[in-house]
Amino acid sequence: MPTFVIVGHKCNTDGLFTLNDLPGSTGRLDILLRCVNASFFLSNGLRKDVETYLVLLGGEDAPKTVRFCGSELKYLNPDERSTAALVKNALMQKIGVGGEVRSSPGIYVSRRGLKDVLGQLGSRDNTRFIHLKENGKPIRDAELDPDIDVIFVMGGQFDLTEDEEEMVMGYEPMMISLGPLKLHASHCIALVLNELDIRKDT
Repeated sequence: MPTFVIVGHKCNTDGLFTLNDLPGSTGRLDILLRCVNASFFLSNGLRKDVETYLVLLGGEDAPKTVRFCGSELKYLNPDERSTAALVKNALMQKIGVGGEVRSSPGIYVSRRGLKDVLGQLGSRDNTRFIHLKENGKPIRDAELDPDIDVIFVMGGQFDLTEDEEEMVMGYEPMMISLGPLKLHASHCIALVLNELDIRKDT
């Protein structure tokens, strides 16, 4: 199962934003919403074998993580505004310190930061972390075992900080490149999933 972890360094965590001005009122949550759409939408349905974590670090109520589980998702539509409403609803939930709350089918929210999310994913069996870097190994040359769950970690509006990079490197990730140019996070997700789709059919 492909898993994507996207860090929104300035994304609003209290849910008190307007759906009419997503770029201006949310700390660029709109960038992460495009990542959600790229993670799940096909022209005729939703991917059921993908999981996406939005690690939100902006505001006084940070951190919070909103998790999308493809096998359970309902009510997800392709437009950013309706996805933002689902995230807003998740952020408004009452959350315990160590728990995770289901806000709607397939969408969960917790008070986890990046360290906690990586620790949770790293404790799973049969997983491999992948760090997308322009100077990494070209993805078409990388050996990706189809029987191993791959976890991709990336920044949203900004690259990972040095401390965040160090956290990821602690899991000995494979360094993979999607090309020599810096791409939007949502485009990276679409390219990664396309590559994995091709490998399934060969």
